[in-house]
Amino acid sequence: MTRHSVRTPARHLIAMALACAATASYSVESGAPITPFGVFDFGAGMLPPASAGATVGLRGAAYSASELRDTHGDRSPVGIKLNVNSTALAIIKTTDIPLLGGTYGFSAVVPYLDMDNRLTVPTPMGPLGLRSTSGAVGDITVTPVMVKWAPSPGLFVNGRVELQLPTGSYKVDRLTNTGSNHWTASPAVAFTWISALGLEVSSNIQLNFHGKNKDTQYQSGIEYQHEFAIGQHVGPWTLGVGGYLYQQISDDKVNGVRFEDGNRSRVMALGPAISFFDLGSDWPLIWAHLYKEFGARNRTQGTQFAIRAAWSF
Repeated sequence: MTRHSVRTPARHLIAMALACAATASYSVESGAPITPFGVFDFGAGMLPPASAGATVGLRGAAYSASELRDTHGDRSPVGIKLNVNSTALAIIKTTDIPLLGGTYGFSAVVPYLDMDNRLTVPTPMGPLGLRSTSGAVGDITVTPVMVKWAPSPGLFVNGRVELQLPTGSYKVDRLTNTGSNHWTASPAVAFTWISALGLEVSSNIQLNFHGKNKDTQYQSGIEYQHEFAIGQHVGPWTLGVGGYLYQQISDDKVNGVRFEDGNRSRVMALGPAISFFDLGSDWPLIWAHLYKEFGARNRTQGTQFAIRAAWSF
C-alpha cells in the first residue's frame, strides 16, 4: 500500500477520515465479499455421475468496480478502482454410496486471486490516494458432504455443506487480502429443472456463517446468497440470463458488540449467460456469463465476467 507523503500530525487526521469514509461504504470486514459470487448458473443442481475418477473444473473470473455505495445506496465520496482477477481449480468426486435418499460426494476448490485496489479519500488537506495490490492463493473451500438426488425426470437437486478455511494470505494492516483470516460454513441447496421442450431453470441458495477474525475481533454477519439462471436449450447450447441476489441478514460485530448500524450489505446482478455441453464429444462442459451489479448497499457495485470448464475422468 502506498500513501502520499504527509507530516505526522496530519496522518492522524487522514487515518480518521479514511476510517469514517470506509465504514460508511463497506460491508463485512474490509468490504470484500467473503464467498465468491457467480459460481452457479446453468446446471447448478447437477453433479457428475459416479465414476472411478473425478471431475476437474477450472474457473476464471474478472471483477471490476469504480464506485462504492453507502448504507442508503448513495455513491460514497470515497473514490475506488477495484480489479479482482481470479482462477480456481475444483475437484469433485461423486460415488454410488447411498446417503439421505441420494448418493454421496465431496469436493475441494483452490483459488488464486490477483487484486488491485485504489482508493481516493477526501480529507481536510485534499484527496488522499491509497493503493494496495495482492496476488496469492485465497481461502480453500472443502465440501466434506455433498448429496445428489434425481427425484423426477428433468429435475436434479443437490445439497452441500461447504467449509471455507483461512488458508489465504492475510495481513491485518493491508488494504486488500486474498484471505479472510477466519473460517466460514455454508449450507447450500441447488436445483436444475429442464422441461420437455428444453427450458431450463437453475438456482443455488446458501447461507454463509462466519467465524471471528482473531486479529481484529471482527465477525461479519450471516450472508444470504442466491444465484440463478433461466435459458433455453438449443442443441448443445443453453442460452439465457443469469444473476445473483446477495443480502447480509445479520449485523457485523466487533468484540461481540454490533458494529455501528450493523453494516449490512446487499447487491443484485443480472446479465447474459451461456453454456455448452456436447454429450459424447471430447469437448468439456463450458459456461460463461457477464453480470452487471445494481442496488448495492455498503459495498462496491461493478461488473463480473466469468468462464468455467469441466472434464470428467
